Formats: sequence, C-alpha cells, structure tokens
Amino acid sequence: MTDWRTYQAPADVLAGRVILVTGAGQGLGAAAALAYAQHGATVILLGRNEKKLARTYDAIEAAGGPQPAAIPMDLAKISEAEIAQLGITIRKEFGRLDGILHAANGFTFLSPLTNQKLDEWVEMFKVNVAAPFAINRGLLPLLTQAPDAAIIHLGESHALNPAAYWGGYSVSKAGQKNLVEIAASEWDNQPNLRINLLVPGPIQSPFRLATHPAESAESLPRTEAIVPALLYWMSAASQGQSGRTLEFAAA
Repeated sequence: MTDWRTYQAPADVLAGRVILVTGAGQGLGAAAALAYAQHGATVILLGRNEKKLARTYDAIEAAGGPQPAAIPMDLAKISEAEIAQLGITIRKEFGRLDGILHAANGFTFLSPLTNQKLDEWVEMFKVNVAAPFAINRGLLPLLTQAPDAAIIHLGESHALNPAAYWGGYSVSKAGQKNLVEIAASEWDNQPNLRINLLVPGPIQSPFRLATHPAESAESLPRTEAIVPALLYWMSAASQGQSGRTLEFAAA
C-alpha cells in the first residue's frame, strides 16, 4: 500500500484539474498551491492579503505552471453572496472544479480562557469551520460534476489534543473533524467525491513561528515535507478514502 506521507507523485498527476486553495498567500497554502501547479493543476489562489497572493502567483508562473488565478477574499468577512459569486466565477472562467484545499487559518493569540473574547471566538469559528463549510456547500455542484474530486481540510494537532491557553482556536479546529465525517457520510453515494482532514503537526510555517517563537525551526520538518501528502490526498491516488483524520507527524 502506498505511504501517503512519502508519495512519489507523477509529474502530471494533477494535469487538467482546477483546484481552489484558501490561505494561499503563505505557509502550507502557498507550498501546496505551488506543488499543485508544478504537477499540472490550474490553481485558484484565495486569501485576504493581495501582496502575499501575488507572491504565490509569481512563484507559480516562474516555475512554469499553468497560469493561476488570484481572488482576494477574507474568510472572516465572507458572505453567502460572495460564495455564490465565487461559484459563478469558477464556472465561467474554468468550467470545472476538481478540488479544494482549506489552508486558511483563523487564529488570534494564545491566552487563558478568562482573557478570550466572544468576537475572537466567533471569528475563529467562521474562518476555521463555518466559511469552509459554506464554500464546500456553495461549490458542491461543480465538485460533483468532476470525475474525481477531493476536499482537504488542514487541521491542527491541538484540536485533537487540547491544552491550556489554546482556547477558542482549539475548539474551533476540533469542529473540522465532525464537519469532515458528516460530509463524508452524506456524500457516500458519490464515489467521485471525497473529503478528509489532514493534520500537519509540528512543521515549519508562519503559524508555528507565531505560537512557538522560542522553538528552533531546524528541529522541525520543512514546510515542503508535507507536499507528498498534499498531492496524494488531492490526486486520484486517494480515491475511495473519505472521512478520515490523518496525522502527518505521526509517521
């Protein structure tokens, strides 16, 4: 059986596919977008920071990937109307959608529960769970028309192992597991569509730097180490596997 953590993807494994990547401006989202493009996909870059999206866009073009698209959008403020328009735009410009990687990450800061505020919790729940749910639902008609479609939610290890001071972030990320399992169960009559939760664990990223500033980056796997897993779960190699929670660092 193929080890998804060390999957050796064929160069054209995603050729002809259109993939939406949220949080594509930096970290794991940017690394995934570049890898998907290098393996043949047309990537739609979504994020709230236009300059960061532009850097990812330029990196894809410099690497010779298919011309991407960039859509500035803040998941903390996204509306039903914007999601509907996103679907219309993708259908009009690309005619298809074969996958979504939810890499956008809603996080404020570490603090005790007594210091956390309602609006902070609401924002983290919207970015980490509610907006991805609504995007999946809004783009489902396009995904179900694809011969092989995949949705990946990037999780966080503190959702599976809650600890002090992770508060609303941990609780909101814990909701991803239920969302993925419910969706997989409801879509079990659509074998062309799968959804899974991939938990990177400790890995070099801007988020890890923000939460563990004293940690030596050299002690962690490089961001690119997770690329084989991101390719495996987005490509046809993972057909028939849905509703799973996958811990990358548990190798």
